[in-house]
Amino acid sequence: MENRAYVFQQSHICLIALICAFLSLFLLYFNNNIFENNRVDKNRKIDPCDGRYVYVYDLPSRFNEDMITECNRNQKWLNMCKYKYTINGGFGNLLNNTGGVFSDHGWYDTNQFTVSVVFNNRMKRYKCVTKDASVAAAFYVPYYAGYDFGRYIKGFNVSIRDATSIELLEWLERRDEWKINNGKDHFVVAGRITWDFRRKTDEDSDWGNKFLTLPAARNLSVLLIESSPSSLNDFAIPYPTYFHPSKDSEVFDWQDQMRKTERKWLFCFAGAPRPDDLNSIRSRLINQCRNSSVGKVLECGVDDKKCHSPSNVMRMFQTSVFCLQPEGDSFTRRSAFDSILAGCIPVFFHPGSFYTQYTWHIPKNYMKYSVFIPHDDIRKNVSIEQRLGQIDTNTVKMMREEVINMIPRLIYADPDSKLETFEDAFDISLNAIIRRASKLRQDKIDGRTSEDLVEEYGWKYALLEQGNEAAVREWEPYFPKPKLNNGSADGLVNKQEPQS
Repeated sequence: MENRAYVFQQSHICLIALICAFLSLFLLYFNNNIFENNRVDKNRKIDPCDGRYVYVYDLPSRFNEDMITECNRNQKWLNMCKYKYTINGGFGNLLNNTGGVFSDHGWYDTNQFTVSVVFNNRMKRYKCVTKDASVAAAFYVPYYAGYDFGRYIKGFNVSIRDATSIELLEWLERRDEWKINNGKDHFVVAGRITWDFRRKTDEDSDWGNKFLTLPAARNLSVLLIESSPSSLNDFAIPYPTYFHPSKDSEVFDWQDQMRKTERKWLFCFAGAPRPDDLNSIRSRLINQCRNSSVGKVLECGVDDKKCHSPSNVMRMFQTSVFCLQPEGDSFTRRSAFDSILAGCIPVFFHPGSFYTQYTWHIPKNYMKYSVFIPHDDIRKNVSIEQRLGQIDTNTVKMMREEVINMIPRLIYADPDSKLETFEDAFDISLNAIIRRASKLRQDKIDGRTSEDLVEEYGWKYALLEQGNEAAVREWEPYFPKPKLNNGSADGLVNKQEPQS
């Protein structure tokens, strides 16, 4: 009896030991799996490039670098080489602070059409570049479309002007990376205004090439210094200014300097009249500046040398409270960005000059940083001095502070910079493109299409994305629906090259 009890007790102990051993092994296995999964999840979460990888095409050099190295031969009309605008990664020559207009570091004689080179140099240093198309959020095509346009701007037939862009698109369409989403997650930085790439006819006398009207190009996202109001796939990014800082302190010091600058002129204008354009209000602006004791004008048509001097232009902007920014041959002007850089409150006369263009980079409420005077008011001889003089001192001070706070978002930093406390124009543009590409990809997965979007209302969708319904209603009279020509949109205006 005792033996049986002993055997039973021993068996019970062995069973408990086996159960404990099994539980221990189970817990060990479970914990190891949890640890491994946590480690994988942790590694995934700490990847700063997750969802931000960009595939950069290694294009044949004829699509980009050859256009720079052959600049002396093929950019004669634009003088891009004569003034060495292509050196220093597209920034141009260093500017000396001999007149005390600039700060001591980060200032260059940058041409308004070099943003494609500037952008490409930043992309070369972007930390999330990948050659694995499966993880890429977006695909960058480093094609210098603006330089391609520039080398054939005068004296060439349309076949020559269109040849390189056609060749590029054919090259892309053969790539597996393109075929994944038919190029809808690809982007190009064209570096000029949209109208340079939207030739309407195949007449040799017509302006520009037809890059943006080619079927494959309509799948690309195209970044330009001026976009078309009636397009869904081109987007405006800031014109390059003269300031390209390499560290945060240079930006903060410049902002402080602009806060303290004495401004003796109420308003100013830098530019030339447009005597051949009956719709231009520039001559009226020049006359108002001339006839006002608080107005200042730098007439580019009278003395181009002074007008094209960065120090002369920036000095006038820095000593003015408001800077007049009318349309030129196109909606936008580089001058608007130079004036903001100088802490001068811009005055616009058409929403297409700024408000409906740079929606990724500017505040939703335009009244916080600018003044809008409808161009029809100027034609009715409304006094600019009186209109601006009615704005009280406290409001002016708040507007100037908003303008100065905008500066970091509208400049292109040095490619080797280590900016830590803000995003510049490059960062904001690239982030927006990645969001757009990701959304288009998700829309495809979810079966959503853009068939309901009306092409000629592209400017509206940009504002609605900001949640700015009021602006859509306000600006609608300025963007009439385009006339149709053979069933296709004829464009809102016949725009050409922007002038000073």
